[in-house]
Amino acid sequence: MSSHLSAGHPAAQPPGRGSVDALISQARRLKGDVDAVRRDVPADDSDPQERWQRALYDLALHQLSDLDAHLAQLRDGPPPVPSPAGAESAARTAPPAPRRGSLLSRVGSAEWNLLTDEASWSGELYEILGRDPGVPPLTLDELPSLVLDEDRPKLTAMVTDCLVDAQRIDGEFRVVRPDGEVRTVHMMGEPVLAADGSTASMWAVLRDVSELRRSERAVSETRDSLQRQRQRAQSEHRLAVELQEAVLPPWRGSLRLPHRGTETLDLAAHCLRSSTSALIGGDWYDALELADGETLLSVGDLTGHGVAVASGMATLLGAVRGMAMAGTQPGPLMALLNQLLDATAHPALGSAVCCRYRPGTRTLVWAQAGHPAPLLFRDGTGRRLDSPDGVLLGATSGAVYAQAEETLEPGDLLLLHTDGLVPGRDSAAAVNRLLDLAPRFGGVRTAQDGVRVVMEEFGERAREDDACVLIAKVTS
Repeated sequence: MSSHLSAGHPAAQPPGRGSVDALISQARRLKGDVDAVRRDVPADDSDPQERWQRALYDLALHQLSDLDAHLAQLRDGPPPVPSPAGAESAARTAPPAPRRGSLLSRVGSAEWNLLTDEASWSGELYEILGRDPGVPPLTLDELPSLVLDEDRPKLTAMVTDCLVDAQRIDGEFRVVRPDGEVRTVHMMGEPVLAADGSTASMWAVLRDVSELRRSERAVSETRDSLQRQRQRAQSEHRLAVELQEAVLPPWRGSLRLPHRGTETLDLAAHCLRSSTSALIGGDWYDALELADGETLLSVGDLTGHGVAVASGMATLLGAVRGMAMAGTQPGPLMALLNQLLDATAHPALGSAVCCRYRPGTRTLVWAQAGHPAPLLFRDGTGRRLDSPDGVLLGATSGAVYAQAEETLEPGDLLLLHTDGLVPGRDSAAAVNRLLDLAPRFGGVRTAQDGVRVVMEEFGERAREDDACVLIAKVTS
């Protein structure tokens, strides 16, 4: 049987070794570079982003390995074609089977003579299909016996189109090796025509693409996992934003309290969002007119991000409002908040400042739980109020929180804030920069003007977490 190299096809000549060797060197250098970068990717299977990156690197390495092997075959020229004179001749002429798993064992060739019903396989094809090189190669009629049942119609259609309609073969199917292992094979081939135009034989190159398909599946699965994770994060972010907006005071701009009688406080607040996190934190601010004519001022922060934290913040803020309306003073109120966090099913830590302002005496009674103290600005200068004792909410059971009092004057500006204004949640740095704004605060007429000063200083800067600012200006 004549091979496809002599049946209507001129014998291919190996290309110049120098040019192919140069390509091989480039491919191997690129493979080494990709492998080096791949090793730098952390092997953390719990992170979909890192799994996806490693899968893409693995896929690139598989493809570069295939390119290396194919270029080597191109440089060395076509392998010798076994004689069809029988099984012994085929076994003698077939090259030794390569070590399983080597690169060259992944590409084999075959030719089927339609006139003699004989077949010839390369040693690599025996290795791919897991068959003994000492047995005769399978004919086209016998080849489907190796293929999975669901893939046989595909193989039959490809072979029929090639033999009847002289169409090229280019498709994949799965084979079951004698050891039970399933491999994916990519088959490319074409008919070899006789002098009268009829199909004399069919030749094909078969490539084991199992590892490549596994890598592609890994990339696809991790991409899908990342997409699902991204969708979950977007849904969680939207829900957390809606929850936070539903809980925080709805007023925008300045708020003057009390609503009845002489207005004594001009209030404004703003939330500054994180520039690095897509998740909403547990920061809050609040101002509430109480039944006895006093005003509640509070800011706080529950550690963490996401819907669970936003929900916890809503619970905590609701408790603050309820206890304040019931007349609970700031110190005992903080102790009750601490008990609330200590009793929750999901332990959490939080910090807060809670103030009650008595307009009749212009007295501020306040307590804090591991939180930056309020800042008082008067006549162009600023200072931090001396903090009474108080530990983080949820840090220890049975904690006691002290109270402090401060007498305010008309024109004073009181600023309450949460951590996160500056990178690293550096509270001391934030306080110092706020105190440096004292001359500018001395010239503002309203609380909203004071918020604008804070936004001009901190609004455009990168921050790692959310932050809230509440400003109260004493009007009388």
